[in-house]
Amino acid sequence: MSATVLLQRPACADEAGTWCQRVYDLTNNDWISRSADWVIAKPVAIIVILTVAMLIRALVHRAINRLTTGSADGKVPALLRPLAERAPESLVGPLVSERRAQRAKTIGSVLRSVTSFVVLGIALVLILGVLGLNLAPIIASAGIVGIALGFGAQNLVKDFLSGIFMMLEDQYGVGDTVDLGPANGVVEAVGLRVTTLRDGTGTVWYVRNGEVLRVGNKSQGYSVAVVDLPLPHSADLTQAIELASSVAAEVTSAEPVAEHILEPPEVLGVEAVTPDTVTLRLTVKVHSGQQFMVQRALLAAIKTAFDNAGITEPYQAGRPTAPASPSGSA
Repeated sequence: MSATVLLQRPACADEAGTWCQRVYDLTNNDWISRSADWVIAKPVAIIVILTVAMLIRALVHRAINRLTTGSADGKVPALLRPLAERAPESLVGPLVSERRAQRAKTIGSVLRSVTSFVVLGIALVLILGVLGLNLAPIIASAGIVGIALGFGAQNLVKDFLSGIFMMLEDQYGVGDTVDLGPANGVVEAVGLRVTTLRDGTGTVWYVRNGEVLRVGNKSQGYSVAVVDLPLPHSADLTQAIELASSVAAEVTSAEPVAEHILEPPEVLGVEAVTPDTVTLRLTVKVHSGQQFMVQRALLAAIKTAFDNAGITEPYQAGRPTAPASPSGSA
């Protein structure tokens, strides 16, 4: 007589529409039916959650890339159009494109990181819920760890937050001449953590964004070329002012200086008086970033005019001449 094995029917097999009931109908296996929730249902739910999350992340990243990519003709990326742009008028062509591209790239990187964190974070919470884990202790532990990391990396967080606001507000960008306190020069790169400057001697400075307490941007709107003219006390100030004014008007009306002038030069008069000198000041409003070129042109022309008019330098007036060497001396 053959032995008959009676298979016990699990209670969940009587629940219509459940995975247990479907698997039992197919296999008539008690263990597989009772494990169907873990073997089939939960893995399928997790795969669906991950697939949807990665799809959403990819679509959002693609949209951000489209918004942060400028066209080939140098147009402003769509993401930057609602934001203020303070690029100096003196920047043209490649520098403007590089400035916009770097700003859009950095903002896009932040948006992509935030998107990934939010989407994957929600997916992780949903997956933990599918697995039946209690989320309250996990969230509390994550909060404590986050606070600890925040205190340990507060300087890094400070640098990143400062970099984000600098980008959004366009406080400065590639090609700007800025004074950041610790260093000053022309901006070569702006990142979320550091700003790269090159000063007049060619030295490259890396300044942490979180350490920038003030920003002096010499390239926004317009600049002022300031020319200080030191004179001896014996000089005829009226003659010097008239001569400086006429020479400045001549220089600023001729190319290549004229194209950078916004307003006629103005001689402000005596700026300072010291025991040795009397200083006259002359100013000209120019396009942003062009003040140094205009200053050099004015100084050279006024120096030549003063020499021709016999207006001596402060320390040259009354300077004793060296005695002649005796004849035949070695």
